[in-house]
Amino acid sequence: MSGGIRSVKVVLRNPLIKSDQIDYTIELNDSQLAQDWAEALKKELVKKRLLEKNFCFMGFPHTPRNLSYLCKELNDSVYRINVFNRTKIWETMGLKPFVIDDFYVPDSIRFGDEYPIGWDESNLGLSIKHEVMNRLHNYFEILQGTVENLSPYYKYADYTTKYAIRQLNNLCHEIENLCLSQRKQATAAEWIRPSQITTFLHAERYILTDEHKQGFITNGYDRVFGGVYMHWTQIGKTLFEVFRDEGAPKLTDTVCEAITELKYYSGEFDVEWGKSVVYNGAHEWHNKQMNEFYKWLETNNKRIDDTNLSLGYLPLGQVNLSASFGTLHEATVQQILSNYLDIHKIEVDGILNTYDYCWSDYNYKQMQIDMMKPGYDYTSSR
Repeated sequence: MSGGIRSVKVVLRNPLIKSDQIDYTIELNDSQLAQDWAEALKKELVKKRLLEKNFCFMGFPHTPRNLSYLCKELNDSVYRINVFNRTKIWETMGLKPFVIDDFYVPDSIRFGDEYPIGWDESNLGLSIKHEVMNRLHNYFEILQGTVENLSPYYKYADYTTKYAIRQLNNLCHEIENLCLSQRKQATAAEWIRPSQITTFLHAERYILTDEHKQGFITNGYDRVFGGVYMHWTQIGKTLFEVFRDEGAPKLTDTVCEAITELKYYSGEFDVEWGKSVVYNGAHEWHNKQMNEFYKWLETNNKRIDDTNLSLGYLPLGQVNLSASFGTLHEATVQQILSNYLDIHKIEVDGILNTYDYCWSDYNYKQMQIDMMKPGYDYTSSR
């Protein structure tokens, strides 16, 4: 596709030494989706949407947002939800009281390194405690609902509690990513899977076209080092998550109710900072998993070439690694990035926006809540 927007520039900074900065360039794919995404991103920059920095860099084993910090943030959210429950507003609206009894510390989230560390079931060291995390995610699902069917708990909550409910989900996934990356760091460091999830509060969403969805066919579940992909803009499980996390169940009506096919795109995006994993590539474990997944789909009368099933990731472009970091070596790039886990600027087609705030700022949480109030007011009236 000739003409159009060719690249996007991202400036990162050290969240603790903000004058220390680096940048990288995303070179766009030659596709209509990449152009439409870049235009959507440019609109987000013009509107100066708030960048959600507390849920951005996932899976980096060395980060100031360590497990103790994330547990503290999680307990703060639980506290806010429990305090709001005491107002009895939910009960007044006909809902049952909702109290979260869990208190989170690193030892309640995962097994410590005093246990043997490895990848078979007998080695518990640094592995996540799935029952605790599944329970946490269930709290979020009850309190939040879905994009198209918000929970009445969420609708009737005040601004601060709505924010706390959202953080249950964000922190749950951030903790899972951090624990997994630290376990991999101890056992197979080349397989840590850091990523960048770039989202905006109140990002405008657009309908995916049939042409956009062709990316699911051409790319599938491939993820390449430095690859840039469309951010998943919806709440709900994918078919692959159900297959992987729930033991490949039969797709009954009840199971399918929780599955979400991607309908929208936005100016948001994800960057893969881990080793490339592609189908029919060098990694037999991945080929085996994909073959089993596709067989499961066919057994459940799902066609793997049906673009409406959203099977995979939609590619947008590729970071120019050598120009940006001076190397193509994954571990070196990851080590460099670990010192700069804060997005400071984004530039598209001459439009530049600066995000001169950080999750480490004392007033960051209140700033987010203030920015989200219009959306909170809207969801309360739905």
